[in-house]
Amino acid sequence: MKGTRNIFLLVLGAIILILFVWGCSGYNGLVKKDESVKNMWANVQSSYQRRADLIPNLVNTVRSEATFEQQTLIQTIEARYKNLSTVKIDAANLNNETFQKFQQAQGELSGALQRLMVVVENYPNLKSNEGFRALMTELSGTENRINKARDDFNEVVNSYNVGVRSFPMNLFAGMFGFKKKDSFTASPEAQEAPKVPENIMEPK
Repeated sequence: MKGTRNIFLLVLGAIILILFVWGCSGYNGLVKKDESVKNMWANVQSSYQRRADLIPNLVNTVRSEATFEQQTLIQTIEARYKNLSTVKIDAANLNNETFQKFQQAQGELSGALQRLMVVVENYPNLKSNEGFRALMTELSGTENRINKARDDFNEVVNSYNVGVRSFPMNLFAGMFGFKKKDSFTASPEAQEAPKVPENIMEPK
């Protein structure tokens, strides 16, 4: 009887030890995935910031070449650019609501830049300006970076969510404070990157 009890205690202890080790491993795995999500979101914001950093130089170049009639558009771009600073998103607060605010501000800037590209067609001197063409090349490359960063972010969010929702880790995820995260979905306006006229990119 005593031997049976000892065997039971040993088996129970082994089970508890296995669960403890497995739980620690699962917890550490979720921590790594959570940190990957935060890191990838930082890359998304960095890519958008790269585009924003081009705006002051772009505005100054346009202002020096375009006529006064375009000042309203230039002022709109400046206002949209300044508005970006009010919608920074903390990596700990990633959800559909905050994404929507972020994308609204980015979409408004994209729309203003799109209108600028249309206006540029009426200014041969601006299109032939080497500084402006260089900025357009930077802008085009930045849009590619943004798309790549968003895709990479959604990929790690998906991996994190699979870990959080898969059985039996889902039983422990809630206890550890890990919750499902929302993916980044660009608004229809922001999905359309500013189109750079091809003849701007051609060397003169």
